[in-house]
Amino acid sequence: MAPRANWKGYLKIAELTCPVALFTAASTSDRIAFHTINRATGHRVHRQFVDVDTGKPVEKDDQVKGYEVGRGDYVMLEPEEVASVVPESDKKLDVSAFIPFAEIDDVYFDKPYYLAPSDKTATEAFILIREGMRKKKVAAIAQAVLFRRVRTLLIRADGDGLIANTLNFDYEVRSAKEAFDGVPEMKTKDEMLDLARHIIETKKGSFDPSAYEDRYEAALAELVKAKLEGRKIEVRKAPRREKVVDLMAALRESAGLGGKKTATKTAASKSAKPAVSKSAKPAAPRRKAS
Repeated sequence: MAPRANWKGYLKIAELTCPVALFTAASTSDRIAFHTINRATGHRVHRQFVDVDTGKPVEKDDQVKGYEVGRGDYVMLEPEEVASVVPESDKKLDVSAFIPFAEIDDVYFDKPYYLAPSDKTATEAFILIREGMRKKKVAAIAQAVLFRRVRTLLIRADGDGLIANTLNFDYEVRSAKEAFDGVPEMKTKDEMLDLARHIIETKKGSFDPSAYEDRYEAALAELVKAKLEGRKIEVRKAPRREKVVDLMAALRESAGLGGKKTATKTAASKSAKPAVSKSAKPAAPRRKAS
């Protein structure tokens, strides 16, 4: 069955337009989902909105949106008032600029979508846009009304089609300075850097998404299966966390060197030892002064 498009419209670049459709590229719909059940009856339960002061249920027709301007003080907005500020969609992905893909910090990436021609008449224009972007190694910045909001998208060539990532707004991305403010400046020892480089070199590989399993999802599936089959469920204890006491020892262990020092350091330490003759006698101990 062909996937269902999330949105249909036109990709517009200056005077060139191309009918396109957006398809979800990543979804959580296949994850195991649970319902909340009444343990006593085995029946499903549903959520109900209640007044926090009176404790009485509030019917749907009496529920309105509210913005808190002070403690317990709200500006109430009617559904039609909220609807009046939703931007009107013109069904256009309007490209404003082409930029090098590397210029976009991926912290701004939100959700990925596949962008494809929506009908056969659009194929020629679609391929022209895709190949032009691929050859110039650029991505397109476009805006469109998606899901009741004006969204900015980054569009890039990928395989036979285009990938469109919705981008987070600037006010949604938190400053990195706040997260890293407590990290002090520190000079790293050369030996530590050499070991770190060695570990990285031995762990080099390529990204294969099929190699990474969602262990929690697999464990949930096994748990449900065990329950259905009437098997005993073993509840395991949380593993104890190991504390890294010595960073240098941890690096050597990761590099497969155990407690050994690097060859360079070992050789240097050997050459630094003074030569001692086997025939030489140890010096007599000094007498304590009386």
